[in-house]
Amino acid sequence: MKQMLEIEQALLRKLGSVGVSSHLLPPADADGVPVMRISIEGLEELPVFVTGSPSQVLCICYLWTESEIRPERRAELLETMLDLNMAIPLSNFGRIGEHYVIFGSLAHDASAASIATDVAMVADNAFEALDVFTEFLK
Repeated sequence: MKQMLEIEQALLRKLGSVGVSSHLLPPADADGVPVMRISIEGLEELPVFVTGSPSQVLCICYLWTESEIRPERRAELLETMLDLNMAIPLSNFGRIGEHYVIFGSLAHDASAASIATDVAMVADNAFEALDVFTEFLK
């Protein structure tokens, strides 16, 4: 919990006058890990979810679902995602079930400031990705 508060404070310092809101979501099950949902003013529709494990911290933003992809453009979308993966700073494309995501990962002992930088970058990259991939979506 303390680390989550430190992340929010680091984000506020990093973003200046831009508003940031966050809240801790309970684990999905008894063995689950807590998840922090962070929304940045102007990008509220693209919240970033931060969670950790003994080996890493993940910052994940959900982009679209499989059902939102135009079927005739799916192969081209996937190829474009692979092509762009290297060009996107500090982020990668992935899929969780039916959801396509953009995510960043850091070492489990990353500082709150480093995590805040990754959260801001993932949110910005998600916004850019939606702009780039709109033509592939219904």
